[in-house]
Amino acid sequence: MKIVNKIKLLLLIFGVLNLSVSIAQTAEPTGTIEIRAKIENLAGVANSGSEGIVSGLRIAALPILRPGEIMEMVPGLIVTQHAGDGKANQYFLRGFNLDHGTDFATYVNGVPANMPTHAHGQGYTDLNFLIPELVDLIAYKKGTYSAIDGDFSAAGSARLEYRKSLDGHLAEVTAGANGYKRLLLAGSPKRQDGQWLYGLEVFKNDGPWLVPENYQKLNGVLSYSDGTRLNGYSVTGMLYKSNWISTDQVPLRAINQGLIGRFGSLDPTTGGETHRYSVSSQLAQTGKDRQTKANFWALDSALDLWSNFEYCTGSIEKTGNCAAGDQFKQAEKRKAFGFGISEARYHQLSLLNSNYESAFTFGMDGRSDNISPVGLYKTTRRAVTETVREDVVIQSSVSLWAQNEIRWTSTIRSIMGGRADAYQFDVKSNVAANSGKASDQKVSPKLSLIYGPTGITEFYANYGAGFHSNDARGTTISVDPLDRTTPVSRVDPLVKAIGSELGMRTEIVKGWNSNLALWKLKMASELLFIGDAGTTEPSAPSKRYGVEWNNFYAINKELSLDLDLAWAHSRFVNDNNQKTYIPGAVSSTANIGLSFDNTGPWFGSVRLRYFGPRPLTEDGSIKASSSTLANLRFGYKLNAQTKVSFDVYNLLNQKANDIEYAYTSQVANEATPVFDRHIHPSEPRSIRVTMTYRFN
Repeated sequence: MKIVNKIKLLLLIFGVLNLSVSIAQTAEPTGTIEIRAKIENLAGVANSGSEGIVSGLRIAALPILRPGEIMEMVPGLIVTQHAGDGKANQYFLRGFNLDHGTDFATYVNGVPANMPTHAHGQGYTDLNFLIPELVDLIAYKKGTYSAIDGDFSAAGSARLEYRKSLDGHLAEVTAGANGYKRLLLAGSPKRQDGQWLYGLEVFKNDGPWLVPENYQKLNGVLSYSDGTRLNGYSVTGMLYKSNWISTDQVPLRAINQGLIGRFGSLDPTTGGETHRYSVSSQLAQTGKDRQTKANFWALDSALDLWSNFEYCTGSIEKTGNCAAGDQFKQAEKRKAFGFGISEARYHQLSLLNSNYESAFTFGMDGRSDNISPVGLYKTTRRAVTETVREDVVIQSSVSLWAQNEIRWTSTIRSIMGGRADAYQFDVKSNVAANSGKASDQKVSPKLSLIYGPTGITEFYANYGAGFHSNDARGTTISVDPLDRTTPVSRVDPLVKAIGSELGMRTEIVKGWNSNLALWKLKMASELLFIGDAGTTEPSAPSKRYGVEWNNFYAINKELSLDLDLAWAHSRFVNDNNQKTYIPGAVSSTANIGLSFDNTGPWFGSVRLRYFGPRPLTEDGSIKASSSTLANLRFGYKLNAQTKVSFDVYNLLNQKANDIEYAYTSQVANEATPVFDRHIHPSEPRSIRVTMTYRFN
């Protein structure tokens, strides 16, 4: 293979896989099945059997209930919600209940979406600012095998990129059940030099809840770019602001006893307010034998979140009645900035009198978060009654990474690399004993071996170490912030993960791209700071292994099918080597989609998602029920500029649950707390209608 072709292939790996980007950008928004098939075929490019690209063409065909659900196009990833839709989604992948994003790293236009030392949960990933119509691709990797992935990437990572431009402008109006209203204006003004992209979204929804959600958001993006992703730059600004009333998970007994309806609430004042403002820039310069990339970003975000998961437990214990309730507020104000710089050099490597094509890539990235303050407060109907803890946290990190790819023969290549991460935590707490400083470092080696006997089939062997950071407050804590006396153990700042994988990728028949991965992952500990209590909760080390089989088949020019199946085995392993269930660890998932296009004016898709059972307790005696939900989209192109589409969610009107937990709570009519299953129901069948008009 000529060196110039090798360069083009490697550029797909280091960055956002630019060949697929250019294909997606030049296609019409509805696209063709043939183009989608080309984007799926990564044989000769990918470094593992579990990485890939989802194009904007496939995303555009999705009937999605919430913006974050576009992430379900990452095979095996399940996206749900356990509270109001303005809150970050709940994520599940590879035997993890990822909570709100702890072990899955997500980036949007080069800006990390995961929030460390967050008021509600470590790695909190709120994707409600996404405008799906502007997403150009999702480049995902799973496992701990890539040197470019650091914090929060034990299960995997995804990099979302917005389009650089649109062909003209579009106006989109959506209306639906339960007061759903959405207006989107987006487009690219024509200019001789550079490309502008703008998007403005106005949104309101009440949902099926007996207490209307009144979820309102204002969302905007403005970017300017010049050149391409290989040679060029872009500057992007984003603005997102929302507020909502939340119906959190409720005890099943309250529904069975008729105290509330299935979509009822035990606290009509829970909910939240949030904003996210960001600016970022990306630069790429490509020469004959090298490529340099850089990105810089800054953001300002805030969250006020009111929750009530135990209802009256503490209130009755202290006062004998439920008047005050157990509501609490988690709040933070954050300013953060960061950067990433990398360079890839392509050359001939001389070893033992032989020359081999080689690509050496190295980089540096850093991040600093100033969270002032981050706090936990007891509240009654959103009024603060007590400060449990309030902290000012400065958390900084810097990382160096490198990897070298060598093509030993026309069929064998290897990638050896590693990264070194250093973290510094500085916590100033209202409880003096919990103030302090901490630091930690991690070195993570990576190795991949690839064998490609043909141009359409490859086999992979991968190994790597990774980690996730723990909440800074857990690294300096000494006493329980509730009584300010009881000693509390500190956590390790960085928690190591070691993963390995065997994979295969092939185009079985023309248009059918299939990849298989057998994986294993060990976590040193799943220690987490529990934001709902203000303390840390230690856990034993864990082991996971599983298998994934992903398929995309362009049946013909009009019809395509995708099928993703995943199974995982997850257990804690304690000091006596006794294995216990990991609550929330999903064992099996499936996602099946059928899309049609190019059949005259008609287009559409149907998706079926299976969310398997999960243990809710460590002894496995209580399990969450599995669920199968179907969504449908069908539409008609009135003319070249106008189309109308209908989305039907929960097509079969299944009485399923988005989330289930098992814990102790107490409602007003109970004398003592009760251990029970708590659920957040899936939304019933609903319909939305969208009118889209394109103009120059």
